[in-house]
Amino acid sequence: MNFWFAVIRQTGRNLRQTWSSQLMTLLTVSLSVLIFAFFSLIYSNMIGAGDRLSDELSLIVYLDDEPGPAMQEQLRRKIQNFDDVEAIRFISREDAYQRFADQLGEDSDVLTDMPKDFLPASIEIIPLKSLRGYNQIKLFSEYLDKLPGTEKVQYGQEWIERFYHFIRLLTIVVTLSGALLILTATFMVAYTIRLTILGRQDELELLKLVGATNNYIQTPFLIEGILQGLMGSVTGLLALFVLFQWISIRFTGPGILNLFQFDFFSPGILIFIIFASISLCSLGSYTSIRQFLKI
Repeated sequence: MNFWFAVIRQTGRNLRQTWSSQLMTLLTVSLSVLIFAFFSLIYSNMIGAGDRLSDELSLIVYLDDEPGPAMQEQLRRKIQNFDDVEAIRFISREDAYQRFADQLGEDSDVLTDMPKDFLPASIEIIPLKSLRGYNQIKLFSEYLDKLPGTEKVQYGQEWIERFYHFIRLLTIVVTLSGALLILTATFMVAYTIRLTILGRQDELELLKLVGATNNYIQTPFLIEGILQGLMGSVTGLLALFVLFQWISIRFTGPGILNLFQFDFFSPGILIFIIFASISLCSLGSYTSIRQFLKI
């Protein structure tokens, strides 16, 4: 009990003596956590949006002419030769006209003078989930484009291609921000602890001479690193939560952001980020102690 009382008292003394550098370290760690968590949150939500979009993904094969029953069966076999699919639906010209009219709703009267066969027949193909990677969808589209009677294949290729390119870019940004968090947290805490040790070098050497144990000397510095990691990560995550709430309220209503469902981190991910920050800051503290105290 006396050991921990002395350690906590020494930790408080260290924090008071180096409060300015401690504050700068805290702000730096908080900013690093905020940057990393911000891009990680965007990345996780974009992945979720991609999964939801893939659930509704379908390829539309527009045909030159409406196929008869025998031709439909032949096309069905050719499509399934590429891979199994969840569903294949043949849309006749009249069905396409009716769909278009339903989509127009109250404005469907604009079709009054239009023939019911002015839209092309088509095939709606819903691929399996295992076939919904961007490269596979592209290969599938190229295969469908070679089917007899195919005029055009459409699946929102330009939008999907840009989306997957954005995901790849975001992956790089998350990786770089994670590396920034590792370097910043470890270096800044190590630098702050190093300043504290240098300022108390004579006192620490005297403590060793009078028989102070290694644990008694190094524990206050480890607690400093733990506190920096804990307070820095919590501050950064709280700032991100406030920003998330502001964006959610600010962009409530019609808009592109409402096409997606944005969620904050789950408790498990929050705990992981806090634990990672504590671990990195503790590592920086431990490195300084090993280097300067020769423990």
